[in-house]
Amino acid sequence: MAAAEVRPLTVVEALVPVAFGGLFLGASFLLFGADATKGPLQTAVICATVVAMLVGRRAGHAFAAMREAALAGLASGFGTMAVLFAVGALLGTWAMSGTLLALGYYLLQVLTPDLLFLTSAVIAALVGFAIASAWTTVSTVGICMVGIALQVGVDPAITAGAVISGAYFGDKLSPLSKKSALAAAVAGVDPATHRREALWTSIPAFALTLLVFWWLGEPASRDAAVTAALLDAELQIRPLLLLPLAVVIVLGVVGLPPFMTMFTGALVGGVVAMILKTEFVLGFAGLDGPVSLGLLKGLWQAMATGYVSTTGNATLDSFLGRGGMAYMLDTIWLIAAALAFGGVVERVGLLHRLFEPVIAAVRSPGGLVTTTVAAAFTTNVLTADQQTGTHLAEQILKPAFAARGIQPVVLSRAAADSAGVSSPLIPWNSCGAYLAAALGINTITYAPWVLFAFFSPALTILFAWAGLRMLRQPQTGPLGRAQLS
Repeated sequence: MAAAEVRPLTVVEALVPVAFGGLFLGASFLLFGADATKGPLQTAVICATVVAMLVGRRAGHAFAAMREAALAGLASGFGTMAVLFAVGALLGTWAMSGTLLALGYYLLQVLTPDLLFLTSAVIAALVGFAIASAWTTVSTVGICMVGIALQVGVDPAITAGAVISGAYFGDKLSPLSKKSALAAAVAGVDPATHRREALWTSIPAFALTLLVFWWLGEPASRDAAVTAALLDAELQIRPLLLLPLAVVIVLGVVGLPPFMTMFTGALVGGVVAMILKTEFVLGFAGLDGPVSLGLLKGLWQAMATGYVSTTGNATLDSFLGRGGMAYMLDTIWLIAAALAFGGVVERVGLLHRLFEPVIAAVRSPGGLVTTTVAAAFTTNVLTADQQTGTHLAEQILKPAFAARGIQPVVLSRAAADSAGVSSPLIPWNSCGAYLAAALGINTITYAPWVLFAFFSPALTILFAWAGLRMLRQPQTGPLGRAQLS
């Protein structure tokens, strides 16, 4: 039998998977609330994938081809899944060694709880800039900041939003940033030129973010000095407990891949626990026999299923009991389902079909940048991957920018200001799922407080409509708003 001829989707056909996906996702949150990420949300995404495949088959795409696209999408996320396993192991061993609490203890010596939100954003920005990894920043410094918030009675969701805002700002502007390099490469721009142009919108956006976090600062319900003293009494804090954190930061700075960085940090945390917290490890292992086997079992168990804290402090025990590779399985399941959906969506041309009429109707530079921001956010939602979202958004809009004589650096900046920072807001996106798992706070709960993710695209759109930094190709001179209308 002859293969069916493949044709472009109609607009209505392109909207069907989006509509059904929104219906399934909305129903999962409505029915299950915060527990939606423990299976219902994954089921909703898989159902949406089936709908997308049926629509694709109607347009002539073979099921075999769409299955291959789904598998390709899944394969693109293997690196993320490996990092999640490593972070799970790290959480387990750092909880057991006392590294998480030691960092919290030392930070409490110098931080003012009233300014915890502001300080969290600044520290995360500095670390993110130094190591060029928002994920590693959140998985180390961010976890400790959230732990401090819990201990002193400050809102942990706002703290999480502050950490994520700072981490993504620092990562975005770092000379070592892979995210910035991708945005520049797809647009055909020198990375240094892209970073310089990104300063125009990123710095004001982060300044506004810090201003709001300063305004949101709230008094602690528990005295920080008392909290620090309790931590010291419980764990006998000493500087050597920070060794695993130092190793992770050094490996991040030298550019070791995230998986190796985090897994090495997990192993170092386990060794520190076995040396400095031997009684804790043996008690956790519960093995009658040689000490060496007990230590090995404790390390193995902490990495696999997480550490079980028994301090008697309910808040502290809950915070320390989130680790282990097994803790990440629901998140990995969600990412796998979402990436498969994204692969099918990309294969059938859904995104191009949705935005073709929008781009054709655009008549001004402000409208073009606004469309870029909308396309970037949509691709983040539908493909569930920040890198894929950035790449697709730029590929869809690149011809329109060239046709209107706008320099490609404007496109790369707009994409970085939208796709590059909005991914933490989406529960099924690899970034949103990762950050929620690492911080132990549901994406929906912390998302309203990731202020940088809102200010950054807003300022990009504002700049475009005001005609600011809308650079025209060299042969035609500077671009003003009226010149492209």
